[in-house]
Amino acid sequence: MSTQEIPHYRKVNDLLSLSGQPTEEQFKSIAREGFKVVINLATNNPRHSLPDERGVARALGMIYYHVPVDWGYPNEDDFESFENVFRQFSKEKMLIHCGSNLRATAFYALYALKHLGWSDAQADEFMAPTWQGSHYPVWDKFMGQMKASMKRDVV
Repeated sequence: MSTQEIPHYRKVNDLLSLSGQPTEEQFKSIAREGFKVVINLATNNPRHSLPDERGVARALGMIYYHVPVDWGYPNEDDFESFENVFRQFSKEKMLIHCGSNLRATAFYALYALKHLGWSDAQADEFMAPTWQGSHYPVWDKFMGQMKASMKRDVV
């Protein structure tokens, strides 16, 4: 088994991958492949989450952070929490995941806009493969507000 088998897995670079929800067995692959940090952006949902994901990750020697982002109400505080954790561990091999890699992809695109000099077009292009065919007005609004806020911060 490898990380490639995790739903919606996407390698961004040698230090960063994004995905949907890994199984407990897939967490063993994550650790075996040298990941040091896991950031989970999904809320706890008994139908989709592991009962003790933090315990699984820590037992495998990984640092684990849970930044639960309510699917129906993403907000700037969630992004700031994610941003703080990501910046702290950005030099470590990391997996950012949520239920199906939508939140993870969106938050990384916002991070790249703010800290890596990406343009709106680059962020949209990065998100396109994961979000293709998806339409979630609350997320469209959130992304638009975050992009506008970042532009105001630059001026």
